[in-house]
Amino acid sequence: MPNLDPRIKLRHLSCFVETDRHGGVVPAAEALGLSQPAISKSLAELEDILGVALFDRSRRKLALTEYGAQFLRYANAAIAALRQGVESVSLASHADAVVRLGALPTVEVEVVPRAVARFAMGPLAARLHVESGPSPHLLGLLRAGAIDLVVGRMPAPDVMAGLSFEHLYSEPLVLAVRPDHPLLEEPEPSLRMVEPFPALVPPRGAIIRQTVETVLLAAGITHLPREIETVSNSFGRAYALLSDAVWFISRSVVAADLQSGALAALDVDMSASYGAIGITTRAGAELDLPTAAFIAAVREVVSRR
Repeated sequence: MPNLDPRIKLRHLSCFVETDRHGGVVPAAEALGLSQPAISKSLAELEDILGVALFDRSRRKLALTEYGAQFLRYANAAIAALRQGVESVSLASHADAVVRLGALPTVEVEVVPRAVARFAMGPLAARLHVESGPSPHLLGLLRAGAIDLVVGRMPAPDVMAGLSFEHLYSEPLVLAVRPDHPLLEEPEPSLRMVEPFPALVPPRGAIIRQTVETVLLAAGITHLPREIETVSNSFGRAYALLSDAVWFISRSVVAADLQSGALAALDVDMSASYGAIGITTRAGAELDLPTAAFIAAVREVVSRR
């Protein structure tokens, strides 16, 4: 591909476009704040570089030649692209930017807070709006353009039309209970032993609900007679601590509690519950720099987990 002639400058394109737009050299000079001779000189230089006449000067009013009409399309596109490029990296243009994201329960305790802290220290830090809730709610906001991305478990394939998912890592569910839960005394606890106890589970429609049901079916459990549906991490933690409830929850949500001993995880094989965690966006959507910077912060936090 031949290189662009280095003699062509932005002023050449600007003078050419404005002369056509205003129908003459004099009004173009006024619009650009230049002298009439400067405009005429730039046009002459551009025509000399291209080797063709861009304007028909035989009429009282300047008119584009066929060459000029063809070149105008590209000149307009080049200026527009350059303007968009400047605006896209201008910090001033992002002064009022808002990064709007949805955080599923899986990541709203650990990943998203850390990403927000990292993003806030960067040069593209902007206002943040963090929406939480179940997957159908957040995906609805994403499709409507009310938020720009959702961080959390990958949506089910049947709702991925028009969306794009970036996988970051995978993690399992755990069965979290209070430290003195009776099932912790069992030498070989199993999922079947959970049935008599209250069970905190995600509601129908939540991404991990299907995962929970799959794990239960594999253990021969068709339903839990004492289930309590919730997407609230604070309620789940509080209720698990004051009752004999077994909480089906993503490991990262209770990681700090498990490490400190505030909660315990039943020693049950939950390897079948591994799910993809990542970032969901609208397919083909162009993200502004602050939003792209926040996504980069999420990636960085995940890489250091």
